[in-house]
Amino acid sequence: MPTGDDVPPPRPVRGRLRRAMTPGQPAEGAVVAPHAWRAARFMVIVAHPDDADFGPAATASRWIDAGSVGRLVCCTSGDQGGEDPEIDPLELAATREAEQRQAAAVVGYDEVRFLHQPDGALANELPLRELLVREIREFRPDAVFTHDPEVLFYQGSGVNHTDHRAAGIAAVDAVYPAARNPMAFPSLARAGFAPHKVRRLYLFWPGVPTAWVDIGAAIERKIDALRCHTSQLSVDAAFEQRMRDWAAEEGGAIGVASAEAFRLIVIDDDEEPSEPIGAKPAE
Repeated sequence: MPTGDDVPPPRPVRGRLRRAMTPGQPAEGAVVAPHAWRAARFMVIVAHPDDADFGPAATASRWIDAGSVGRLVCCTSGDQGGEDPEIDPLELAATREAEQRQAAAVVGYDEVRFLHQPDGALANELPLRELLVREIREFRPDAVFTHDPEVLFYQGSGVNHTDHRAAGIAAVDAVYPAARNPMAFPSLARAGFAPHKVRRLYLFWPGVPTAWVDIGAAIERKIDALRCHTSQLSVDAAFEQRMRDWAAEEGGAIGVASAEAFRLIVIDDDEEPSEPIGAKPAE
């Protein structure tokens, strides 16, 4: 690959440089090998529509094809995601929700939930955490994917959006300890939302990756999902190639054609050995 001054400039996506989201070098001591564990149920929690599709969409598709059930939760509806100050934010939010529902159908999620929090002003405060705890306790996932909240700068070449950081840390705090603590938001337990233990966190766009999922041909599903976000980007041949190149770069770390990288946090060890990623539940 070209280096230094020979590296071509990243292609803007509605003013943002998505190249900055390529993970950094593996963490010291990380097991650099294809990640085999797969959750039976998983939830993806993101700040905006399109974040999940730039993030773990290929992994989500791969897991769903293998028998997992996935659900997507968007904290905002992306009503500030435009360049025209004259546009009606409510109209833009409706457009972006429709785009995300279409993309979610491509990936295979069972449902998309929108929490309708303020775009550009998302805050890790009790109201947001209560909404996330309710979603977690209702769906009861084994794993949650979300933004890496510790990333402020992407390898010195970009700034992590404030909403990404807020959504990530709110999701982490909702997973642990709130979702498993019956004394946290007791009105939820009284309403039938029993405490639930999420076993693993997968933080995407990580500063220091520790796990790599072999996504194989699912990179094409990721690109197809991104194609749905027409208000935000134009998926031309150059864009498609850049996405494939990023996946190939991450796959190179583990010797496969394409991969997505994560920072894995294991909260609770498995009681039983995990199944290979391609294994489907017994009929």
